[in-house]
Amino acid sequence: MKLPPYADALGLIEEAGDGGPPVLMMPYSTAVMGRPGFLHGGALGGLLEVAAIASLRHALSVEGGGDSQVKPINVTVDFMRGGREKETRALGIVTRLGTRVANVEAHAWQDDRDRPIASARMNYLIVRG
Repeated sequence: MKLPPYADALGLIEEAGDGGPPVLMMPYSTAVMGRPGFLHGGALGGLLEVAAIASLRHALSVEGGGDSQVKPINVTVDFMRGGREKETRALGIVTRLGTRVANVEAHAWQDDRDRPIASARMNYLIVRG
């Protein structure tokens, strides 16, 4: 799946999955560093947004709407703990896919998927092709 250009700036890697939405991995580097030893909140928010878009594009392709465009309506990010100097993963989950609007959640974690470091809720306008 083709990711948005910002994914390249973050160094995101799409990990092999089970045919569902992709898990994205962001390696730690100085490009995503905030204060020493921690991820920058903007990089973490970007990871969550790209994971949500990848999940939504996957859901649209499954239903045959792969040529649809998605446009963000709003994004809310909750930071739960500081991201440390290690790989960070994120996964988006489409909670509602309507004809014009989609609701998507995304969660980011480092060591333990059950202990997220950040999560986001996003609403997207779907412009079907």
